[in-house]
Amino acid sequence: MSKLTRREWLKLTMAGAGAALAPWPWRTFASAATAPPPDLVISHGTSPALITEAALQALGGMNQFVSRGDVVLVKPNIAWDRTPEQAATTNPEVVATLVRVCLTAGAKEVKVFDYPCEDARRSYVRSGIMEAAKGAGAKVSYVDERRFRKMDLKGEALQDWEVYKEAVEVDKIINCPILKHHSLARLTMGMKNLMGLIGGDRSRLHWHLDQAIVDLAAFFKPTLVVLDAVRILTANGPQGGSPKYVKQLNTVAAGVDQVAVDAMGAKLFGLPPEEMEHLRIASKRGLGRMDLGKLRIKEVQTNS
Repeated sequence: MSKLTRREWLKLTMAGAGAALAPWPWRTFASAATAPPPDLVISHGTSPALITEAALQALGGMNQFVSRGDVVLVKPNIAWDRTPEQAATTNPEVVATLVRVCLTAGAKEVKVFDYPCEDARRSYVRSGIMEAAKGAGAKVSYVDERRFRKMDLKGEALQDWEVYKEAVEVDKIINCPILKHHSLARLTMGMKNLMGLIGGDRSRLHWHLDQAIVDLAAFFKPTLVVLDAVRILTANGPQGGSPKYVKQLNTVAAGVDQVAVDAMGAKLFGLPPEEMEHLRIASKRGLGRMDLGKLRIKEVQTNS
């Protein structure tokens, strides 16, 4: 029996706005004799575009994740009215590269959107993401508050919640957060970046933040996570503002295991992954592996 696409699965299982997404099955490789890709790739270099491409190639290429005809959501962090140099939003070159590579792999359409904490029109422009993503061929849109629907997340902390309908109608989600300090969560990385796909009173999530972001990770289950650590925000997060809090790492981490990517993000930041409560919760829930010592990790270096 052939596998259902994400969209086909939704048509069969969504009986109104209360339906939840099942975990997306990872693509299998054509031959058992083919060596599997690494669990995690760390890519270094001065060009955000080149290190992103190198990370994807080391994982086996975007064709492993995006099929011809797919509608793909590339989900950056566009939460704040900040420039790329302030490291509060995803690097626009990383976003544009993901869009371009998805289209090259045969995606029918690539969408880019986020539900910012500040004015969307200012945040989309000042972050550089709108111009870069459109230039790469993406459909960039502002979130329409009329398109939120209450859905059953089946979470420990989050049950019924307002979810952006367009985020569950795509075939694949590629999560591309930025690594940065967060005053409540200590760090914001991949799982927390998914908050940009829900509405409602998001301040309520801060009462049980670690469990809530794990619930979101279990619900949305991105196909791929590409963590932008080109510049990281070391303090005063999540908004930042001062260049004195920005550190240049010139790094991207990528993998299908969102727990492993966040664990590597913690390590890149200088924190032991086991100190991150959301990683412990997600690991116990079976969403991925946080013990980096047990993972196949490939490190690549570009020439520029």
